[in-house]
Amino acid sequence: MNHYSLSPSSKVIERIPVFIISGFLGSGKTTLLNRLLSHAPKSAVIINEFGTTPIDQQLLREHKVPLSTLVGGCLCCQVRGSLTPLLKNLRMAWDSGNKSFERVIIETSGVANPEPVLDILLRERWLAARYSLQGVITTVSAIMDEDHFDYFPEAQAQIAWADTVVMTQTDLATAQAIAKLEARLLTLAPAATRLTAVQGALDPNALLNFPKKFRRLRDTELPDLPDHGFSSITLQLEHPLPWERLQKVLEYLIAHYPKQLVRLKGMVYTPEQNRPLLVQGSAGRLYPAMRLPVRTSDDGIGRLVIITQGEVKSLAEDLMTQLRS
Repeated sequence: MNHYSLSPSSKVIERIPVFIISGFLGSGKTTLLNRLLSHAPKSAVIINEFGTTPIDQQLLREHKVPLSTLVGGCLCCQVRGSLTPLLKNLRMAWDSGNKSFERVIIETSGVANPEPVLDILLRERWLAARYSLQGVITTVSAIMDEDHFDYFPEAQAQIAWADTVVMTQTDLATAQAIAKLEARLLTLAPAATRLTAVQGALDPNALLNFPKKFRRLRDTELPDLPDHGFSSITLQLEHPLPWERLQKVLEYLIAHYPKQLVRLKGMVYTPEQNRPLLVQGSAGRLYPAMRLPVRTSDDGIGRLVIITQGEVKSLAEDLMTQLRS
C-alpha cells in the first residue's frame, strides 16, 4: 500500500511506512524482528542498543537488509539526536534511486521510552512529510516479575504507547502468571491489540497491517520517568573460552546479582569450533546458547555486554575474578 502526503508546493510525495518495535530488556524484540524480516525482507532496519558494543545485529546476520545501529545510549535520551540525520540519509538514498527497502523498522533499546521517537517522526516536518508512522509494537515477557512494572517505569511507558502488544515466552510461564499479566496489560494499554508469540512465531501480517491510524494520544496516565540509572559493562574476550567455563561464570552472576543484572548478551568464541556462540540472559535466567553462521567479517574476539541498574562496581570486580579463576 502506498502512502502519500502533500508538500507546501502540492507535489505528491510518497511516504515510507515506519514501524517501531519496543519492549523491555529480554522481552524478545530481536527475535520478533527476525520473524518480520523473514516475511518482509525489503525493510531497512535501525537498531538502538544501550551498550557501546552492538550485539543484536548478530541475530540478523542471515538477512541482507540495510542495517544501521545506534549504540551507547537510548533513543529517548543520549542518542536521540542521531535518529533524525539517519532517517534523512535513508530517505535521500531512497529518493536517489536506492529503493531496496519498502519500509523502515526501528527497534528501540530495552530501557527506552518510545515517546521521543514518536515525536521525531510526527513533529519533524521534513520527516513527517516523507515517512508514515504505522504504529508501535511492544513485546512483553510473560515471565517478567510483576513488580518490574512498578520498579521500571520504562516498562509501563513502552506498553502504554503500544498499538499492538505481543506477549512472549508464554511457554515458560504459568497460567496464573499469564492471567495476571493480561490483567495488567488491560490497565496499561486497554485499546491495544494483543497477540501471543512463542519463539517469535505469529502471523507477521497481524503486525504489519495495522487496522487503525496511529493514535497520538493515550488515556493512561504514566509515571514521570526519572534518570533510569541503567549502565552497561562491556567485556572483550581476546581468546576463545570453553563454553562450560563461561556458562558457569554467567550463571553465577545471574544468581548473585538478581536485581543489579538486568540483561546480558554477547557473541563469544569457543575452542570447539569456529562458529560464534550467541549468549543471552535476563530475568534471572540464562537462555540456551545458539551457534551463528560464520561471516568473513568475524574477528574472533568475543564481546559481552551486561546491562545493570544501581551499584555495579562489585559486579564488575566479581566478573573479572570469576573469569580469572
